[in-house]
Amino acid sequence: MSEDVSVNTGAVLWPDPDSARGTVRRMQTKLHHWAGERSSRRFGDLFNLVVYAPAFLMYAWERVSNNAGARTPGVDKATVAWIETRVGVGEFLGYIRDSLKSGEFRPIEVRQVMIPKGTTGKVRKLGIPTVADRVVQASLKAVLEPIFEADFQPCSYGFRPNRRAHDAVAEIHLFATNPRNYHWILEADIKACFDEISHTALMCRLRARIKDKRVCALVKAFLKSGVMTTSGDREETVTGTPQGGILSPLLANIALSALDEHFAQQWHREMGTAYQRSKRRRNGLGVWRLIRYADDFVLMVDGQRHHAETLREEVAAVLDLLGLQLAPEKTRVVHIDEGFDFLGFHIRRMRKPGTQKQYVYTIPSKKAIASIKGKVKAKTYRSTRHMDLDELLVSLNRTLKGWANYFRHGVSAAVFNAIDSFTWKRIMRWIRAKYAGKHQLGMTELRRRFCDRGWRFAHNGTIFSGASSVAITRYRYRGNTIATPWSPKPAATNG
Repeated sequence: MSEDVSVNTGAVLWPDPDSARGTVRRMQTKLHHWAGERSSRRFGDLFNLVVYAPAFLMYAWERVSNNAGARTPGVDKATVAWIETRVGVGEFLGYIRDSLKSGEFRPIEVRQVMIPKGTTGKVRKLGIPTVADRVVQASLKAVLEPIFEADFQPCSYGFRPNRRAHDAVAEIHLFATNPRNYHWILEADIKACFDEISHTALMCRLRARIKDKRVCALVKAFLKSGVMTTSGDREETVTGTPQGGILSPLLANIALSALDEHFAQQWHREMGTAYQRSKRRRNGLGVWRLIRYADDFVLMVDGQRHHAETLREEVAAVLDLLGLQLAPEKTRVVHIDEGFDFLGFHIRRMRKPGTQKQYVYTIPSKKAIASIKGKVKAKTYRSTRHMDLDELLVSLNRTLKGWANYFRHGVSAAVFNAIDSFTWKRIMRWIRAKYAGKHQLGMTELRRRFCDRGWRFAHNGTIFSGASSVAITRYRYRGNTIATPWSPKPAATNG
């Protein structure tokens, strides 16, 4: 029989943001500890934290108001700035609290926007909730996240606190190199994951931990809130959790953790010890590990190609229970020597120049390179010639450094230099088009007027530094030693 936990809170005045942050962190630590004590434990009266505890609503408001999307309105056209100046934060939070308390609160449909997906010409659908819905979602997430973080497996890295894409890439690198040598990779892609997740399957997994019916009903209401399309029509949401909502990444992880748990249980049952792995290899069986970042994941196999091919059906069976399917055209088995793309990186084993030794290299993928080149082209097109050169250099430096910071842990120096060379030529053409007029601007004149020393572009004290100004550093694998914000650092275990 499952053990239940009830949480009761008293009402107080709206706290200041720092006090609210401390109160929420202490409560989250307790929730995480209780959830970690026993996996069968279910939680009741969490609605009291979401609604009646002013610290959680104030904390949620701070998260929403400080977010980069604070200026983006939902279908009601209200922004954070409008609420602060026209309504007042206290009044606004009080309205939300009263409507939740009375049961009158209803999520409004999200506003659909289309975001281009790199240089492919495809678009990604985002759903922008109203500010009020964002605050309630942030409060819900603050309560639910520490509970489910106690259950999530170490192989999952996407949209989780203290974890990042580089951790997933580092784990792939670890298992692909000696002495582990997991050289066959099932590179999987889920078809329209965020749009197709079964609400029934998701709510079933949520209710395994959450007993409070009001919290479950609130989560379900957000899932069913609908979408206001770009054409102004309202569409029902019978499946999926729209990208763009604060709660959506957590809900997607709750659903997809079924995949993590399947392979984690299989690992501990059949491959968890060195003896078990050795025995499987002697019997011609494979050994594999799952590495997942949100809906992007790979299965790394120590064995033969057919072992990886067999896993495709196993993955499909687990996903089918969640209402999801693999995209056949994007799901394939590759050898590490062929290489594959994951989270913007191209990962491949190659011979080190001048030696006979082979190493696994991680470099920016062709798609990532094309993406940054596309951004540079857009910034150096004719539409930006009204800008001063120093403004252009500041904008390019910011873009290139941000891109390079993500890829600085790979073998990226040559790519950084190539991107800078490409950008330099684009700037040169931009300068010639802007300043030459009817006369051709020669290279000597270009250097005299627009370069500081050597061939570095400079204007009004601003110097083009580019991607190569970012130092290449090695990323240290952390694996399952990554601690949550509410628990001490765990001990490392690897296979």
